[in-house]
Amino acid sequence: MLQFPKRLCVRAAPLARSFSSFSPVCTYTSRIVGAPNSLEYRVYCEKDGKVISPFHDIPLFANEKAKTVNMVVEIPRWTNAKLEMSLGQPLNPIKQDVKKGNLRFVRNCFPHKGYIWNYGALPQTWEDPTHVHSETKAKGDNDPIDFLEIGQKIGHTGEVKEVKVLGVMALLDEGETDWKVIGIDVKDPLADKCNDLEDVKEHFPGLIESTREWFRIYKMPDGKPENQFAFDGEVKNKDYALEVIHDTHQAWRDLVKGNIPAQTGTLDISLANTTLNNDNTLAIHDDAYKAIPQHSPLPAKPIDSSVDKWFFIPGKSL
Repeated sequence: MLQFPKRLCVRAAPLARSFSSFSPVCTYTSRIVGAPNSLEYRVYCEKDGKVISPFHDIPLFANEKAKTVNMVVEIPRWTNAKLEMSLGQPLNPIKQDVKKGNLRFVRNCFPHKGYIWNYGALPQTWEDPTHVHSETKAKGDNDPIDFLEIGQKIGHTGEVKEVKVLGVMALLDEGETDWKVIGIDVKDPLADKCNDLEDVKEHFPGLIESTREWFRIYKMPDGKPENQFAFDGEVKNKDYALEVIHDTHQAWRDLVKGNIPAQTGTLDISLANTTLNNDNTLAIHDDAYKAIPQHSPLPAKPIDSSVDKWFFIPGKSL
């Protein structure tokens, strides 16, 4: 039986009055409601015992001078459940994605087991679907920017990690730009040795190639074609990645300022938050947190045995 701690505690910087500033370390916790592998499962982010939005209320930069950022872990490494922030729900809990009424799991594509990194998102970033990127020639995918944390420690859903940015690649997922930032937990034993993309190649040999291959093939067991990439699959360096992060942070700022209507067309984004107090934002302080159930985790539901199946995909790596 799966056991849960009473509270999952992590360390990260709180949101300051200015979007781009940062302040001393504080404690975030996770409020778990329901059973993993169920439609009801939710992981909320808390600060000081009060539910906040991991999309809006956690600052992007943990230390702007050091160029480290906060990452919200959605999917722990080696697991299969496709978990993500629910942008349409107030305070944006993490839940399992659903398609046609069914919970979504990624397949095991040889030689990989589930996700091969701690997979998550950068708060206060947004890939704007109303904007075409000048180099990828595609619009954003209406999500926070994805982050692949390559350190040795397996994270947990809802954890907030301070991470170093090392590089970025761009998928073209169904005609949309889907950035994948690569980085490492600042507490990892190799963090001091990893400062740019070339260091990843030296200290994690084969990881870049495996990452490209994973994204190329991971949808193929479900009958979909292989994924396509911008830049012919090239992974860009740290400076390029930071530029992408700053651009998507600005897009999020435009969203919360009301420059881009959050409920227009297919955006369907909740701007509810509990901490934003800058005069240049919509500052929607939502009391929805009061109705959220208390920490009440349940044992994980059983999953279909097909989730553990191994798929052998033909074709060459990029």
